[in-house]
Amino acid sequence: MNRLQLEHIIRAAGAISNDKKIVVIGSQSILGQFPDAKPDLLTSQEADVYPKNKPELADLVDGSIGEASFFEDTFGYYAHGVGKETAILPLGWKAALCLLKTKIQKE
Repeated sequence: MNRLQLEHIIRAAGAISNDKKIVVIGSQSILGQFPDAKPDLLTSQEADVYPKNKPELADLVDGSIGEASFFEDTFGYYAHGVGKETAILPLGWKAALCLLKTKIQKE
């Protein structure tokens, strides 16, 4: 997955959950700070995400654009809707979050 694909997932998850803030955890979170990460870091086809303000909608995100969805069949990558408790993160992790602004693409 590359940065543009991650941004696509973030926009889609935001639209599904009606939450403008989507948290990305796991391996693809590297793309937030390093959009041009080395190719070996771009091998995953999934991004672990949850709506920051509506984490209870992670299952809806997963069902809509998750594994084996029409989204994955169409684009070749997908979101894994997870709970905020999925990752065991160190104290103060929220201070290290970086804001990734996505552009809405118009056709």
